[in-house]
Amino acid sequence: MGMMQVGVFDEILDSRISPTALVRAKYLTAACAGASSFWVGDQVNLFMPRSIATPQYMGAARLVPRINAVHEPWTMLGYLAARHPFGRLQLGIGVTDAARRNPAVTAQAAATLNLLTRGRAILGIGTGERANNEPYGVNWSQPVSRFEEAIATIRALWDSGGRLVNRDSPHFPLKDAVFDLPPYRGCWPQLWIAAHGPRMLNITGRYADAWFPAAIARPIDYANRLETVRAAASDAGRDPTAITPALMTFAVVGHHRDDVEEALDADTVKFTALYASAETWSRHGAQHPLAIGSSSGGQDIIPQTIDERAARDFAAQVPASLIKEVVLNGIPEEVIDRAAELRDHGLRHLVVGNVSTLQSDLRKALASTWPFAKALRGMRKL
Repeated sequence: MGMMQVGVFDEILDSRISPTALVRAKYLTAACAGASSFWVGDQVNLFMPRSIATPQYMGAARLVPRINAVHEPWTMLGYLAARHPFGRLQLGIGVTDAARRNPAVTAQAAATLNLLTRGRAILGIGTGERANNEPYGVNWSQPVSRFEEAIATIRALWDSGGRLVNRDSPHFPLKDAVFDLPPYRGCWPQLWIAAHGPRMLNITGRYADAWFPAAIARPIDYANRLETVRAAASDAGRDPTAITPALMTFAVVGHHRDDVEEALDADTVKFTALYASAETWSRHGAQHPLAIGSSSGGQDIIPQTIDERAARDFAAQVPASLIKEVVLNGIPEEVIDRAAELRDHGLRHLVVGNVSTLQSDLRKALASTWPFAKALRGMRKL
C-alpha cells in the first residue's frame, strides 16, 4: 500500500512575539517532519470562547493573549510562499467560506497563490459556520445552496478563458464578468470540499478534486461517506478514484499517556467536542448542550458570546469517551495506529492540527511539539 500523505494545520493567530512567529514555527515543523501540505484556517474569530482562552485555562494565552486575533489567510500564505520560494509543501486554505467571501474574489485569490507557488495552491472550501458569517452581516440562510452556486461560479470563471461570463444565479449572478488570470501550466488550484451531509457529499462528487471533511473519527463513518462521494462522482461521469479522500482532524499528543490524559481533561480541549454532531454525542450517552431540534449544535455556536461559567459548564458535559473519539490522542505510536485505521478505510491525505497546545500547562503545551512531529513522521510512512 502506498504512503499516506500528511498535512499540518494552523489557526494563524497573532502573538506577543510577532505576527508570523507561530505560523513560521508550525510551517518548519511540517517541513522537517516530511509533511506534504501546510494549511491555515479562514476565520474572523476562532471557535474558542475568549472567556476561557486565558492563562488560567490555556497556558498558550501567555503567548497569544487575544484568541480572536486571527490573521487573514491568503495574505499569510502569500507571505509563506515568498519566504520559502523553493518550498515543496502544498499550501491550502482549510477552509474558506462560500458566502462571506464573494466567489469571484476567492477564485482570484486562489489563482494568484497558485501562480506564486508554481502550482502548489489548494482551495479548501465549505459552507462555513454561523460564527464567521452572521455576526458580520452575512446572510446565513440557505448555506448549502449558496455553497453550490459559489462552486459553480468559481469553475465558470476559471474555465472562461478570459471570455465574458454571464450566469444566472439566485446568489452570485455574473453579468459580463471577466477573469483573465491564467492557470499555472494549464492547471487551476485543486478544489477540496469540506462536506458531511448527503447533499454536500453529492456536490463533492460532482465538483471536487478532494473530499475534505473535518473530525470524522470513526473509520466506518468515513468509509461510508466516501462511498457516497464516489457514487456521486460516477453518476456525474467522473472517475471516482480521481477524488482524493482527505480529512482534517486534531490531535492531542504527549511523551507519556498521563500527559495526554491531563491535556484531554482541560476545559479548552474538551470544548472542541462541542463541534461534534448531536448524533455523535448521543452515541456516547449524552445530549449535545447546544443542539436544537435537528441542528448539529456546533455549526451554530457563537463562541464570543459564551461567558466563563457557561463555557466551563459545557466542557464539563463532554464525556471522556467522546473527546477521545473526536481527536486523535495518545503517545505518537497510538496516534499513528489511529491514523492507520482511517487509512485502511480509504483515507489518503490526513491534515492534523495540534490541540495539545490548548492545555493549561504552557511547558507541556510547548513540549508537545516533538511527539506531534514524531507522529507526523510515522503517519506519512503508512
